[in-house]
Amino acid sequence: MTLEALAEQIAAAAKAKGEAITEAAREQAKEIASESAATNAAARDEVVARAKRESDQLSVEVVASARQANQKRELIARREVLEATWQEVQEKVGSADLAGRNDILKSLLNEAKSVGGDMILHPVNTDRKALTGKGFDLGDDVDGLGGFILESTDGSILLDYRFDGRLQEVWEANLGAVNELMFGN
Repeated sequence: MTLEALAEQIAAAAKAKGEAITEAAREQAKEIASESAATNAAARDEVVARAKRESDQLSVEVVASARQANQKRELIARREVLEATWQEVQEKVGSADLAGRNDILKSLLNEAKSVGGDMILHPVNTDRKALTGKGFDLGDDVDGLGGFILESTDGSILLDYRFDGRLQEVWEANLGAVNELMFGN
């Protein structure tokens, strides 16, 4: 065998070996690329799933927060309406033009007379004229929407017959019904 033939044989063997190595490398590269694509797809799916869960959770929290804020605004608005209504009721009851005012005072005087004793009547200024000469000595005016306070001559007993306290009791006793009437729930 000649040197040239041997060189050709070595070159052919080297070429075949190189082609085999290249083919093996291509196959390995395909496997690596396939594994990489599968790993990337799994990682992408995991990231997408986590982002979806977090988005859903955030959505739930945002909706709950908005609902809570709306409920708070509604409660504040209701409170403001109730306070305005309470102010209006007080103004009407405190008005000298209140229909039936004299009948209310007469009823309170009858109740006060049943207590008996030597008492001084301290009227609300609005009702001083209507309470003069009704069987009690008149004292100084007191603050209030109407009515009077009875005080024993020694100052040890005070009986409150003003509209304020009675109106407050009625308001508190009927606040549920007022709420139902105004807001329907």
